Amino acid sequence: MITSLANEKVKLARSLHHRRGREKERLFIVEGVRLCEEVLRAGITPALLFYTPEVAAQERGIKLLQAFAKVGKRGVAVSEEVMRAISDTQTPQGVLAVVPILEEPPGEGLLLIVDRLRDPGNLGTILRSAWAAGVGQVVTTKGTVDIYSPKVVRGAMGAHFYLSLAPDKEWKEIEPLLEERQVFLAEPRGEVAYQEVDWSRSSALIIGGEAEGASEEAKRLTHKRVYIPMPGGAESLNAAVAASIMLFEAARQQTDLAGAI
Repeated sequence: MITSLANEKVKLARSLHHRRGREKERLFIVEGVRLCEEVLRAGITPALLFYTPEVAAQERGIKLLQAFAKVGKRGVAVSEEVMRAISDTQTPQGVLAVVPILEEPPGEGLLLIVDRLRDPGNLGTILRSAWAAGVGQVVTTKGTVDIYSPKVVRGAMGAHFYLSLAPDKEWKEIEPLLEERQVFLAEPRGEVAYQEVDWSRSSALIIGGEAEGASEEAKRLTHKRVYIPMPGGAESLNAAVAASIMLFEAARQQTDLAGAI
C-alpha cells in the first residue's frame, strides 16, 4: 500500500490537477466507481489505477478491480490520506484512474464549437449531451475552460471516451472546418428559431460563454443566429440547457432523415 505523498505515482497524479500537468503528460484524472466502469466499457486501459481498502471490500469495488485485472491493469492500494491528496473532490469515492488523452478522428454529424465558456459544470453537461445526441466533433476555443479538468470530466459522465474532441483551438485552426458547413450561433435574440433550421445539412453550432457571449471571430464566421422561443418570457437559458435543446433537435432531424431514406 502506498502511504507516502512523495511516491512518484502519487506525484504524477497530483500534477494532473493542473492544466499544465495534463498537457505535459497527456493524461487526465477519472474519479469514482461509475466513471471507472465507463473507462472499462470504452475499452480504455488506464495508465494508473488507485483504490482504498474500503473500496476493495465492497462488492461493486471488487468487481471493478477484478475487471481491470482481466485487462492487465492491477490497481494500487493507497491510504485514505493519499487518496484525498490525489482526488479533486472534497469527499473522495475511493477509486481513481489516470487515463490517456485520446485523439479520436471527427465523426459524421454536427460540429459543435464551444467559445469562451468558463463554467466547468456547463461544459461537462454540454459534452454529455453532445455524446447522447451523436455530435460528430466538439471543438473548444482558447479562453474556454479546460475540457479535461476534473470538474468537466465529472459532469460529462464518460463523454470524453466517446467523442471526438479538439480542445483549445485558435479560430484560424477552426475556420477551415467551416468551409462547407452552414454556421449557426446560438443567441437569445437570434434571427431564426432553432426548430426552423435545416439541421440535416452539414452544420456547425457555436455556443458562446455565459457572461461575455461568443467572440467577434465567432460572429464573423456565423451565417445565421438561432434562438429558442421562450413563451414564458425569460430573457435567456443556461448555456448547457440551450445547447442541449438545439443538439437534440439536430439529432431528431437526422434520425427522421435516415428513416426516410
